[in-house]
Amino acid sequence: MNANASPSQSSIPELQRLRENLNLAIVGKDEAITLVLVALLCNGHALLEDVPGVGKTLLAKSLATSIGGKFQRVQCTPDLLPSDITGTNIWNPKSGEFQFLPGPVFANVLLADEINRATPRTQSALLEVMEEQQVTVDGVTRAVDDPFFTIATQNPVEYQGTFPLPEAQMDRFAIAFSLGYPTLDEELQMLQRLQTQPRSRSQSLSPCLSLEQLQDLRSRCTQVKVEPSIQDYILTLVRQTREHAEVALGVSPRGTVALQRTSQALAFLQGRDFVLPDDVKRIAPHVLVHRIVPSGGRSAKDIVRELLATIAVP
Repeated sequence: MNANASPSQSSIPELQRLRENLNLAIVGKDEAITLVLVALLCNGHALLEDVPGVGKTLLAKSLATSIGGKFQRVQCTPDLLPSDITGTNIWNPKSGEFQFLPGPVFANVLLADEINRATPRTQSALLEVMEEQQVTVDGVTRAVDDPFFTIATQNPVEYQGTFPLPEAQMDRFAIAFSLGYPTLDEELQMLQRLQTQPRSRSQSLSPCLSLEQLQDLRSRCTQVKVEPSIQDYILTLVRQTREHAEVALGVSPRGTVALQRTSQALAFLQGRDFVLPDDVKRIAPHVLVHRIVPSGGRSAKDIVRELLATIAVP
C-alpha cells in the first residue's frame, strides 16, 4: 500500500465514496471529515467544540445519510431529563401494561447539541450509553443500535447556564476538534450552491455505504499493524503528560488506547495496513489535549505541541 497516500484520496473504494458523498454537502472541511471518519472507524465518539452555525449538524446528518443509518438529534438544555435521552416506560391503556418508548439514543448517529447545557445527571446518562452501548430502564437492559456513533457539541464562548463536562467524562470521547469558520472562497461556494440546491444539502444526499459495510471497515481497521516501536512512542507521549511539571492531570490509559486506535484509523483512511509515526503525531493533539488538565499558565494544546516537538520519533 502507498505510505504517502492522502486521507482525501483513500485507496479503499468504500471510504473514497463516503468522503466524496460528504463533500457534496460540506464545503471545504476535509480535515474535519477526516477526523470524524477516524472516530467512526475506531468505534469511538467525537466532541466538537465550536461556535454555532459552522456546520456541525450538517456534518452529523450527512454522515448518517451516507451510511444509510438512522439519525437523531438532542438539543441539550438544563431541563432535559435522563429519560428524555434513554427512553421511558409509558402506560398503554389498551394493553393494560407499560410500554417502552425508545429515546433518541436508539439511532446509528446521535447528535447531542450543546452537551454542556445539560445537567450532570443527564450528561452521565448519555455518556454511559456511549461507553456501554446499552440502556437500563426500570431494571430492563436494552442494547442500542449497532453501529452507534455520538457527535457531541459544546459552544466554547458561552459559559452562563452551562455545566462543564468533568475530566472523567471528557475522557469518553475518542477525539475532540473544531470545524472553524470557512475561508472566503468556501463561504462564497456555499452561497453559490444555494442557487442550485434549494433543499437542505443533507437532504440531497443518498446512501453510499451500508451499515454492514461500515461494520466490515471497522473490523478491517483493527487489523492495521502497530509496530512495537510505534507503541513505545505512544506510551512515551502519554506518560510524559502524567509527569509534566505543568500538568495536574495527565492522559488516562483509556487515552492511550484511543491514541493507538485513532492512529490505526488514520492509517486505514490513507489505504495503509500499518501505522507510521506521522499518523500518531497528526492525530495526537485531537486525542490528548481534551484529556489534560494543566496546572500552570500554559494551555494543554501548548503542552502537547511541546511534547510532539521534543520526544524522539522512532
